[in-house]
Amino acid sequence: MNIYFAGSIRGGRDDQALYLEIVALLRRYGRVLTEHVGDAELSESGEGTDDRDIHDRDLAWLRAADCLVAEVTTPSLGVGYEIGKATEWGKPVLCLFRPSGGRALSAMIAGCGRVVMREYASAAELDEIFAEFFGGR
Repeated sequence: MNIYFAGSIRGGRDDQALYLEIVALLRRYGRVLTEHVGDAELSESGEGTDDRDIHDRDLAWLRAADCLVAEVTTPSLGVGYEIGKATEWGKPVLCLFRPSGGRALSAMIAGCGRVVMREYASAAELDEIFAEFFGGR
């Protein structure tokens, strides 16, 4: 199974260490096409690659993916775009959100019937969430 993991890059890298943990957990279920999202060397300025190249590469990866898993606690225009494309293309989508921290989840994500939305407090809860999401695949 090919898994596309989405997390904030230019929107903020505060959750980078968590993204790294998520990528490691997702590897149990398949090949993570976007492991670089958890890379500590990746800064808010991105990869230093042409924006069009990133766009085209990431959409090719998303098309090749069997599903999208997105950590949406840190708001990101790119992650929202990827979720929109994945739902448009009929891909299963799991969004993860930590409600603590004073942030509110976008109604466009929370209200989308094609998105499986799961709240969690720590990475320790993700095993169960992933087992439930991937169990039916």
